[in-house]
Amino acid sequence: MRQAGQLAIAQFPTVALGQGKPRPVLLIAPLPGPYDDWLVSMLSTQLQQAVVGFDELIDPTQQDFHTSGLKVSSVIRIGRLAVVPASMLVGSIGEISAGRLQRIRQKIVRWISSS
Repeated sequence: MRQAGQLAIAQFPTVALGQGKPRPVLLIAPLPGPYDDWLVSMLSTQLQQAVVGFDELIDPTQQDFHTSGLKVSSVIRIGRLAVVPASMLVGSIGEISAGRLQRIRQKIVRWISSS
């Protein structure tokens, strides 16, 4: 059963909507309605891509890194969102803390509300 805060693997599209490659994504929230679709955020090991004060860095010094299933420090790219059907999600590799998930959701709300 999928739940918000889990990390899964998905074929995350490129910005130009190209094929992309399998990569970890954070399940942020299920979409309302009859379909099993999820709002997800991309993760990257390219830490220099992080938007300071917006994106979330997760590394081995943080408590939830160990439950995330990640192998190396990564950035949760909050501005890189997509809606994907659950059928595109390959298992769960781990999960982040409830506090981090809440912080990410609040950042998305502030971002959208201020635009």
